[in-house]
Amino acid sequence: MDSEIVNNAADLRYETHVEGHTAFAAYKLHGEVITFTHTIVPEELGGRGIASRLIKFALDDVRAQGLKVIAQCPFVAAYIEKHPDYRDLLV
Repeated sequence: MDSEIVNNAADLRYETHVEGHTAFAAYKLHGEVITFTHTIVPEELGGRGIASRLIKFALDDVRAQGLKVIAQCPFVAAYIEKHPDYRDLLV
């Protein structure tokens, strides 16, 4: 069962809640550039593709907003490397 992913702008992170745990991709926003700083998936949720779903959602949302991306987070950088259709978002 997929849980809803939301942009929690108050906490500067995209997040989802699964089985009482929160997975998130944290960011900083400077003008029209979003810097993803780190992605956290609790150990209990590991191996389910939750981080990938989070980042796909976040990057699609970023594209819809017309923002550019700095992939400081190694997971986000690796995701974009594996999915070249997102490379145009990079600064």
